[in-house]
Amino acid sequence: MEARRPRSRSRSAAIRAALRDLRVQLALLNHQVGYRLSLKDAELDCLDVLARDGAMSPSALARLAGIHPATLTGILDRLERGGWIVRDRAQTDRRSVTIRIVKERSADVYRMYRGMNSAIDTICADYSDEELDLIASFLQRCGDAGVTATEKLAVG
Repeated sequence: MEARRPRSRSRSAAIRAALRDLRVQLALLNHQVGYRLSLKDAELDCLDVLARDGAMSPSALARLAGIHPATLTGILDRLERGGWIVRDRAQTDRRSVTIRIVKERSADVYRMYRGMNSAIDTICADYSDEELDLIASFLQRCGDAGVTATEKLAVG
């Protein structure tokens, strides 16, 4: 069992390096998408959270996007002016707000990612369903580890 540890550490290091490279490339892609759509990175992040999770309160969006609530107000103002989101106010309590994405505008974002999404589809075609399930599970677990590490840093 001891003999496997160095090899395992080496593979783990290679995976961490690949994930770092992927993070950089995705950040560059996101930056280009934001530039072409006149969106800042945080604005693009908010749109992504809304597209993924649906309409939500500003406080939920701030938490999921990792943005301070005071900062989120300015972001929401810019997104609303740009026609990217709508703030729906409750009839009974006008202070209660739900943020939702404007579907027609989100198509603009999806078009920008078409090349990357097609490339991922091509890559996935080389793997079996079982392998893809394993890869998806691995990436989900890595994402969960990131959430845990972020929470620990935020507390400490």
